[in-house]
Amino acid sequence: METASSSTAVPGRANAPATIHRSRILSSKLYFDVPSSKVPLIYSTSYDIAFAGIEKLHPFDSSKWGRICKFLIKEGVLEWVRIVEPLEASKDDLLVVHSEAYLSSLKSSLTVSIIVEVPPVAILPNCLVQQKVLFPFRKQVGGSILAAKLAIERGWAINVGGGFHHCSAEKGGGFCAYADISLCIHFAFVRLNISRVMIIDLDAHQGNGHEIDFSNDRRVYILDIYNSGIYPFDLEARRYIDQKVELLSGTKTNEYLEQLDKALKVARNNFNPELVVYNAGTDILDGDPLGRLKDLHHSVHQVGHRTAEN
Repeated sequence: METASSSTAVPGRANAPATIHRSRILSSKLYFDVPSSKVPLIYSTSYDIAFAGIEKLHPFDSSKWGRICKFLIKEGVLEWVRIVEPLEASKDDLLVVHSEAYLSSLKSSLTVSIIVEVPPVAILPNCLVQQKVLFPFRKQVGGSILAAKLAIERGWAINVGGGFHHCSAEKGGGFCAYADISLCIHFAFVRLNISRVMIIDLDAHQGNGHEIDFSNDRRVYILDIYNSGIYPFDLEARRYIDQKVELLSGTKTNEYLEQLDKALKVARNNFNPELVVYNAGTDILDGDPLGRLKDLHHSVHQVGHRTAEN
C-alpha cells in the first residue's frame, strides 16, 4: 500500500516506494477500453471455484457468481455477449498494495488453506492451489480494479465477484486472499485522477482489511454496517472506521433499512466522494449461515456515483 515514507539522509529515497507503486499502476494492463456495446457488468467463468468438491467444505458459496449471471440471462435482463471479462491481476499489479513477503507466503498451500478456511487445501500441491483457488481470486481482483474505471465512464459498474474486505496489505483471512478493494482505490487515485473515495460496506461482517489499509488516509471515508457478534472481531480495525453501525444477530429488515437510511444521510453530510465503492454482501439475508441477520432484501459488489459494486 502506498504510504508516506519516513525521513532519510539520502535525497529522493523517501519517495521511492510511492514512485514505484505509481509506475506499476501506470504500466498495468487491467484498465482497458470497453466497447459501448458492453454493459458495465464484469464477470468471468474463471471466477467460480470448484475442485473435487473441496469448495463445499466451506459455507461460503464459491460458485454463486456464475449462477447470478445465469439467472440474469434467464430473466432476459442480460446477454452473455454484453458481459465484460476482466484480465487477471499480475504480480506487479498486486505489489501496488501487497508486499513481496505476503505474496510469497501464498506459495504455501498451508497458508492459503488458513486464509480460505478449508483445511484439506493444505495437502494440495501449490500449483493446483494457484490454478484452482488463487487464479480465480486474481481474476476477480482484475474485475474490481476495472469496475472503478467503468464507473467513472458510465456512472456505475458492477463486478459480480470480488469484495475481499478481510484482506489487508499484509494479511489475508475470511476467504479473502487479495485486497481488491484497496487495490481498486489506489488504481483510481492514480489513473482516474480522483482524491475522494467512500467505501460503503454492507457485508454482514466487518471489513477489517480495507480499514487497516486506509487507517491513515483521509482521502477514504468508510461506512461499515456489520454484525458485531461475528467474525472477524477486529477491535483495532474498528478504530479506523469513519462511521460504523454495529448490529446484533437477528436484526430484521425494517430495523436494518432504518439504520441504513440514517447512516447514508450522515455519510452524505460528512463526505463528498468522487467514487463510491459499495461492497454488497448477500450474507445479510435471512437464512445465511454466516451473517446471522434476518434481512429479506438485498443485492451484489459494486463500484460507482460513479458507483463501483462488489
